[in-house]
Amino acid sequence: MLPIERSRQQQDKSVTLTLQVEAGLFWFRGHFTDLPILPGVAQLNWVMHYGVSLLAPGKQFAVMDNIKFQQPVLPDSLLQLYLDWDAEKSRLSFCYTLLKEEGEQIASSGKITLC
Repeated sequence: MLPIERSRQQQDKSVTLTLQVEAGLFWFRGHFTDLPILPGVAQLNWVMHYGVSLLAPGKQFAVMDNIKFQQPVLPDSLLQLYLDWDAEKSRLSFCYTLLKEEGEQIASSGKITLC
């Protein structure tokens, strides 16, 4: 259910991951038949997986804030996921960027409060 991790750069309270989103991932099944796209729930699932395991162990989802889905993520896309943990506010910020030959595009971004 997770993408292939191509690279990881981690600092104290942030991490940048390069992810290969293969066409055979479970998330693409039935979403949609003629033009499969990665559902927003999958993107949020990955944010929580990487955010909690790498930056905020033991924390759980509480509230979403400012979630924006700007570009569809198609099968076989290369994504960069940037995560930033603000421990004072218990807030995990994220940004997915599509890495394409013609340049980078923000796919989605937002903030999740953890408890």
